Amino acid sequence: MLSGTNPHHPERLLLRLAIVGGGRACKFFLELIKSGSFPLLEIELVGVCDINPQAEGLLMARQMGIFTTDDFRDFFKIKELDTIIELTNNRDVLLELIQLRPKRVGVVEHNIGKLLRTLFAINQRLKEAEHQVLLEKMSSDFLIQQSNAAIAVLNIDFTIAEANEAYLEMVGKAKKDVVGSYCYETYYGLSAPCSIARPTLKCPMVETLKTGKSAHVIHELSGSQENFSYGNIVTYPLKDQNDEIIRIIEIWRDVTEEISTRWAARLDEIKANCNRMVQEDRMISLGKLVASCVHEINNPIQGLLTFSHLMQAMVADNQIDPQSIGKFKEYLSIMSTELERCGNIVSGLLSFSRETPRGFADINMNDVIGAVVSLTRHKMELQNIRLTVDLSREILLLRGDTNRLQQCILNLIFNAIEAMPQGGELQVKSRLDENKKRFKVEIHDTGCGIPEENMDHLFDPFFTTKPDGEGTGLGLSIVYGVIKNHGGKIKVHSSPEQGTTFTLTFPAKYQGKAGGCFPAGSDPLTH
Repeated sequence: MLSGTNPHHPERLLLRLAIVGGGRACKFFLELIKSGSFPLLEIELVGVCDINPQAEGLLMARQMGIFTTDDFRDFFKIKELDTIIELTNNRDVLLELIQLRPKRVGVVEHNIGKLLRTLFAINQRLKEAEHQVLLEKMSSDFLIQQSNAAIAVLNIDFTIAEANEAYLEMVGKAKKDVVGSYCYETYYGLSAPCSIARPTLKCPMVETLKTGKSAHVIHELSGSQENFSYGNIVTYPLKDQNDEIIRIIEIWRDVTEEISTRWAARLDEIKANCNRMVQEDRMISLGKLVASCVHEINNPIQGLLTFSHLMQAMVADNQIDPQSIGKFKEYLSIMSTELERCGNIVSGLLSFSRETPRGFADINMNDVIGAVVSLTRHKMELQNIRLTVDLSREILLLRGDTNRLQQCILNLIFNAIEAMPQGGELQVKSRLDENKKRFKVEIHDTGCGIPEENMDHLFDPFFTTKPDGEGTGLGLSIVYGVIKNHGGKIKVHSSPEQGTTFTLTFPAKYQGKAGGCFPAGSDPLTH
């Protein structure tokens, strides 16, 4: 497999090789590389293996700073290795190499030694330019044919001059049917170059002909609709002595796995960032809840202190008579009730702040609404907002994430509260559709409403009309994402100075009676 281009010589193909067998043939190949006998190739020898530590090729490689080893399996750890050349003339070694090699790595058997010696003899005997060109062509053609990448040599009229076995296998045709045919016809079945027949299909060869430089694109390769694959197509210009392009080398490499891995990593990163933003928004909401709950907890604490002082005074005055004991019981009952209320408030805050493992489970939407209403009711009292809760008497069951749905309802209620700074009315309703396949949750406020020009941007991330420092613009975009992730829909109806209604629709898994958090028409403030 050809790895790419040398960044310092983009017109030369980069080939990373390793050699098993560090004898004379290996030494000769090293000398060929040092002499620069491959003008169209940038050969990088990444390793030499021989069990004889005194093998002359192994010693020369060590002197050149090339990695050496006595176990060819070490080569499999080298990234972007293209081909291993086997020079031991040992069939068992060759078979073991072929069996153990990674799929991306090609193996060239020992007969290359004979070819290398032939090339060396030609190089030594014939110094004329004509024979030098022959040497270069033999070397380049051999290495191209041995590459695992699909390679074709194209004429500037888009006809195929040469193709290696990998290319023929890719197009599923014999060499006689490929050589001389048009590249766009051979693979895509088109009657004109890709850039003409399919303007959206970028052609790297056209780009190379225009610029005289290497070009590359990623195309979707032919295959079934279920199994998409992608190929990285790179083109390199071959020029004559006048710097005119005479041919194009085109290399195809399947990058489906690489793209899939990168997409998966990027998707994981995006999911992590989204979850982090949701949790940060949750902490902002928690801060708002804590501010109002502090006031709510302070009142019973003051009452507890008052009763404690009364009881201490009675004990200090030795007034422990039957009448005092009766008062003690009364005070203790009140104190117990108030302490339980404080405990419920703190438990609700802790439950909301805790980041539980993400996952869908069967949940009752009425329970989600009830938990949020319990946490926000005191904040509404402080702002003189009258709350009306009318929840379905039937269980509104769905597969969902409790934390995410709580965040969704909380954001909508907070928005409604902020829209009524001078007080007003907030209505929360839930209803099962007649077909019992979906249910709706409505949150209506009598606040300032939403201007018409902002309606189209309502769910855009970071869109906010609040002053700097008072909002992130993520609240409603998170609501939208949560609802979509649960297979639901959200609609908004708003009139300036008349209020806003958010209607959430979710798929119901199944329903049952008497599962609501509060009976229809009741107010959770009384529970």
